[in-house]
Amino acid sequence: MPKKPKYKFRLFSAVLATVCIILVGDAVAPTAAIGNSQYFWWIIMLIGFFLPYGLISAELGTQYPSEGGMYTWVEKAFGSKWASRVAWFYWVNYPLWIASLADLVTTIIMQMLGFEITWPLVMAIQVFYILLVSVLGVLRVSQSDVLSNVGAVAKFIFMAGLGVLGIYVLFTQGTANPINSITDLLPLVENGHFSLAGLGFVSLIIFNMLGFEVVSTFSGDMQNPKKEIPKAIIFGGILIAIFYLLPSFGIGVAIPLEELQTDTGLIASYEILLNIVGFSAGVAKAIIVVVGGLFIYTLVANIASWNFGVNSVIAYAAEDGAFPKSWMKRTKDGVPYVPSIWTCVVALVIAIAGIIIAQFVPDLTNLFWTFFSLSLVCLLLSYLPMFMAFLKLHKRGRQSESGFWIEGGKFKIALFGIVPFVLILAALFFTLFPEFNLEMFSYNWPLIVGACIAVILGEVMVSRVKDGKNLKTVKKEKTLDAHQ
Repeated sequence: MPKKPKYKFRLFSAVLATVCIILVGDAVAPTAAIGNSQYFWWIIMLIGFFLPYGLISAELGTQYPSEGGMYTWVEKAFGSKWASRVAWFYWVNYPLWIASLADLVTTIIMQMLGFEITWPLVMAIQVFYILLVSVLGVLRVSQSDVLSNVGAVAKFIFMAGLGVLGIYVLFTQGTANPINSITDLLPLVENGHFSLAGLGFVSLIIFNMLGFEVVSTFSGDMQNPKKEIPKAIIFGGILIAIFYLLPSFGIGVAIPLEELQTDTGLIASYEILLNIVGFSAGVAKAIIVVVGGLFIYTLVANIASWNFGVNSVIAYAAEDGAFPKSWMKRTKDGVPYVPSIWTCVVALVIAIAGIIIAQFVPDLTNLFWTFFSLSLVCLLLSYLPMFMAFLKLHKRGRQSESGFWIEGGKFKIALFGIVPFVLILAALFFTLFPEFNLEMFSYNWPLIVGACIAVILGEVMVSRVKDGKNLKTVKKEKTLDAHQ
């Protein structure tokens, strides 16, 4: 049983933590690469995924409060084996994501400085970043709420700034990606013709919306989680939707679609827009340094906010044998710390290996996108069982009268569970197979092979798990219920 924290998490901090967790600046440029049709995609995904996913997280998080989050919900619905699959993919994505952000940090620094830095210095910076976020991983979210609060504000500043610049340039200079006809805005249309390839974009937008279930793992740090979790999700969700659309719009105004780089687009857009507006070189450089600094800070705060949720899921899985028993160990504040150590080790190996390999394979220039893509696939795989678990658990009825509950008939509830599930399936398929030809394998085979290896290793791990709840888990749930 995790130790009850001395620290308490207020609603204001919970809203800002929600924003810090879900609003990720590293995914803005890849999303903007969708083009003008991104606005329709955003509308579709806000209605079809974001809304039901947020409400489902609020219901499960208050009807079944647990620091185990998705693991606990899936275990209650389908047993330990399926819950362990969730935990496996949830964890595998994490060191890959951290490694991709470490690469992004060095890219941003080079943009801020205006010149390339040597690979030993690149390695040193990436190692420092990974060690820093790993150390922060042994803090409860309520202990690092200042970090996440400032991180949310920093995101508001640089994302809103890019959107405001984009709006000004649109009305004074025009856009780099003009809308010539209504078909330029339509999803599944490419060069005036129907195309399923656009479904590959769904994964990027879904990634931008993930993280609500992490908020539910903060229940032990809140005064009244049954009221505060739904409010944090609703208020945070509104802010997130606004502050995703603003920078995506700014990038779309600034950079022609064919010239947009997924790892450098955000800072490059600032440079272009500041130049168009007419700022002097010195002022523009100063703004870029400030924006770059804020961006790097958010990449630290973002991981710090995710740490407790991910580590808690893994610790719960370790109790069922999915991970080594040592991964259950907690600090005096009840924080699982062994998963952070192993995440750090794996992320360091990935980052260092990537840097070394890049020295021998010069064409391997976009390590951020390589790591990010595999991380994205693994993360999406971890979410699939959650929506089916919701359908099963909802049928059991309320577990807490004061907890949040989605009202509605069977058809509405079925839509809430099935539509997000289908969207994730489509996102996974078209991320792995963006085109229907053999040429696609020539550039996407590393992602496909990596995903297959992750699935195989996951099944080997799950084979060690005994299905059903062990005695320790049952006792822990009874103890937790007694404290609610």
